[in-house]
Amino acid sequence: MNDRMLVHKVYHRLSLLCLTPHTLPFKPVQFPSALSPAHVRARPLNGTVRSLRTTAVMATSRLRNLVPVNAVASEDGSGGASNGSVSSTAATTVLEDEEDSTLGVRYRLPPQEIKDIVDAPPLPALSFSPHRDKILFLKRRSLPPLAELARPEEKLAGVRIDGKCNTRTRMSFYTGIGIHQLLPDGTLGPEIEVHGFPDGAKINFVTWSPDGRHLAFTIRFDEEERTSSKLKVWVAPVETGIARPLFKSDEIFLNAVFDNFVWVNDSSLLVCTIPLSRGDPPKKPWVPFGPKIQSNEQKSIIQVRTFQDLLKDEYDEDLFDYYATTQLVLASLDGTVKEIGPPAVYTSMDPSPDHKYLLISSIHRPYSFIVPCGRFPKKVDLWTADGKLIRELCDLPLAEDIPIAINSVRRGMRSINWRADKPSTLYWVETQDEGDAKVDVSPRDIIYTQPAEPLEGEGPTILHKLDLRYGGISWSDDSLALVYESWYKTRRTRTWVISPGSNDVSPRILFDRSSEDVYSDPGSPMLRRTPAGTYVLAKVKKENEEGTYLLLNGNGATPEGNIPFLDLFDINTGNKERIWKSDKEKYYETVVALMSDEKEGDLPIDHLKILTSKESKTENTQYFILSWPEKKAFQITNFPHPYPQLASLQKEMVKYQRKDGVQLTATLYLPPGYDSSRDGPLPCLVWSYPGEFKSKEAAGQVRGSPNEFAGIGPTSALLWLARRFAILSGPTIPIIGEGDDEANDRYVEQLVASAEAAVEEVVRRGVAHPDKIAVGGHSYGAFMTANLLAHAPHLFSCGIARSGAYNRTLTPFGFQNEDRTLWEATSTYVKMSPFMSADKIKKPILLIHGEEDSNPGTLTMQSDRFFNALKGHGALCRLVILPYESHGYASRESIMHVLWETDRWLQKYCVSHTSTVNVDPDASKDNSGTVSTDSESKAIAASGGSGPEVSNTEHEGFDSLPRSLL
Repeated sequence: MNDRMLVHKVYHRLSLLCLTPHTLPFKPVQFPSALSPAHVRARPLNGTVRSLRTTAVMATSRLRNLVPVNAVASEDGSGGASNGSVSSTAATTVLEDEEDSTLGVRYRLPPQEIKDIVDAPPLPALSFSPHRDKILFLKRRSLPPLAELARPEEKLAGVRIDGKCNTRTRMSFYTGIGIHQLLPDGTLGPEIEVHGFPDGAKINFVTWSPDGRHLAFTIRFDEEERTSSKLKVWVAPVETGIARPLFKSDEIFLNAVFDNFVWVNDSSLLVCTIPLSRGDPPKKPWVPFGPKIQSNEQKSIIQVRTFQDLLKDEYDEDLFDYYATTQLVLASLDGTVKEIGPPAVYTSMDPSPDHKYLLISSIHRPYSFIVPCGRFPKKVDLWTADGKLIRELCDLPLAEDIPIAINSVRRGMRSINWRADKPSTLYWVETQDEGDAKVDVSPRDIIYTQPAEPLEGEGPTILHKLDLRYGGISWSDDSLALVYESWYKTRRTRTWVISPGSNDVSPRILFDRSSEDVYSDPGSPMLRRTPAGTYVLAKVKKENEEGTYLLLNGNGATPEGNIPFLDLFDINTGNKERIWKSDKEKYYETVVALMSDEKEGDLPIDHLKILTSKESKTENTQYFILSWPEKKAFQITNFPHPYPQLASLQKEMVKYQRKDGVQLTATLYLPPGYDSSRDGPLPCLVWSYPGEFKSKEAAGQVRGSPNEFAGIGPTSALLWLARRFAILSGPTIPIIGEGDDEANDRYVEQLVASAEAAVEEVVRRGVAHPDKIAVGGHSYGAFMTANLLAHAPHLFSCGIARSGAYNRTLTPFGFQNEDRTLWEATSTYVKMSPFMSADKIKKPILLIHGEEDSNPGTLTMQSDRFFNALKGHGALCRLVILPYESHGYASRESIMHVLWETDRWLQKYCVSHTSTVNVDPDASKDNSGTVSTDSESKAIAASGGSGPEVSNTEHEGFDSLPRSLL
């Protein structure tokens, strides 16, 4: 094998020791300062490779298995001599022999044409005032640096906490706030910039006061010697934009682990704060008090999915309490501050519409080591607005035993809320099937309602009974409310019309349909904002006509694609009048929000005003105000095209058929200026994600629009349009289980058939070279990719699998929409697992995974073990582990490197079909092998450590290396 590559591999494993010395429980090995990159690269190899192979066994190990210097550990953890031990003497010896080698793997940059698109400045987010007369432009930055993800985090009860900020980790933020007046002619007034806070502030949780006169938001900074990184609440009047801290004291900080703050009226906020009496965090004892024990001597049946970041011991419980405990503070804009209630782990706070009461939820001990905090004991109390306890609504016990069947729920009161149409009336739901979806009972759910302070002896009133699972309520008044219910197994969904204030009016079904049947979707009723700040059904009246009309906003799915619409719907007769629909020829338009909702009562149709979005294949989204009766549209934004270099890309929604007759669709993208007759077939990347269906008819329906703008995210497959690839995006891969059949029992068969149909279509069109088609996906799409390479290797030249799960026996209590256990469907679990077919995978596969993946089921171990299985059968594979990244990748360094890895893989194994590309891990090259002059690669490496951890079997001779190096 290449000696330089061998030495590079050894150096990389050693360099891992110095990535984060402050986090290691031992003193890291110090490398000789003389070994600078220039010094290492300058000298020729001097024949020390053989000694390196001998020494490497003692000198290296995978980062996650590091042990203290001079300690000895074996593979099974029982002690004794081991190849995984670390010796400072051995490491020094290796480094002395290493001086002629290249450096370890560094973060890399993709080709310039991809990098330019990813680095394009992001467009601002928009927020409209309660009265719809002002707009906030919330300014955003581009991708965050890896250093932000590298901040220490506590993984507790399914929550990741940044202890320095006392928030959830990995929070994005805004960099600025601009306020614009929305003028009568639809144009925007000049920007008022919110100011008064120091430069470099990170802004979060921007909210309007109920009257729209003030903004509240939080400010934090990067931690410095004299600056805390904890969040502080600031406020600013909208007219001037001059911001100031809400609290006069510098010692009051926000606790945003669960809730943050809420306006209780026009001039007061209820804020979750860190208790002033809180000291330092608890210290983990050096010696545990005893073993960790879990017991099931009661023989309870408790099945849980593969939750991550759970509590592990008493220390974790104490640490969770430390960070999550909140002191609620009532703060007024005039500076008045009052603590209310005792410190507790408060998870939500909801003022009543009349501002007289507070609905307060909290969790408490006993905690659990097998489920996340959402299933901890939960207490819901009713308080007065000034913090006095009125009554306890419920105290739910620990819920470790919620069945894994879809539509199973927690026992007891749930979905406790305020009626949006009443000053202070509560409603909630209680299951009648013990929360178990497999229990057949009628009714299944009952909805109750009750005043905040009922009369003595007055119990809850039954509002409605449901045979399916409760899905929500849209309120209007005592004469009208819509109740939703659904059932996943049958895909049935129903909408009921009820009269909450009258027992004499029987409930009736308004819609009863399949949730999969998008063609029959009537749309969703639009809501209007009340003066109290709640949202109720928007009822519309016609001049000189009787009747109760709702506005139904629908996607308008058709065999030609989505054509969104707005219908005027008579709730009594069911008659519809289409008052607006999207231009289907060139544009894709949608109704975003109702803008004429500031008044009480029914809205005259001639006063209707809506916010719409408009886009096309090549024109990015802009926003318009559309007013009746003229239906004249005023454009209120003029955002620049985010990637003008792809403005003329070609997009087409294609239809084709699977061999079993199921109709399939996909979106085909082609590079700007491409002509198949002139340019011939292109290399093609197929990127998809399977879905489950109950019927062939529903699976074959068209979803999406051919006129939608091609939004390109930082890891999107569409980036390879800039590299002259054809992209088949989202080809439907339906896994169908009709009647009593389970879809996954025929998963592989249907997966392969769908892929075959997609490949045949792009080849038939002459846009894809049959020998140069790659397949890829993320999460369940990665699972799909591995299965296709195992069971349909004739279709694809290579695959890219990101953050997937490949061994379903590691998720024995269900995955995705599979709610049978491994023991109930053993054959299905095994057949679906590409891990079990690792010996069949012969095409190149690139595995990428975040080292801190928090998604249930997709543990990083899944990629690790799958790679080892592939390597054990001689497969051509590469594994890239991204430090600090979770299920989706966030940092610029990681994303750029993922794009570099992906592009390298595609160029090497899809475009060229050769293994001759010589990749120098220390030089920034494009895929033709030429050296780039872009010095940013070195800057990235300097800021982000040694880069991702990479293992591969792309070079001959790797089987002779120690296992720890691979």
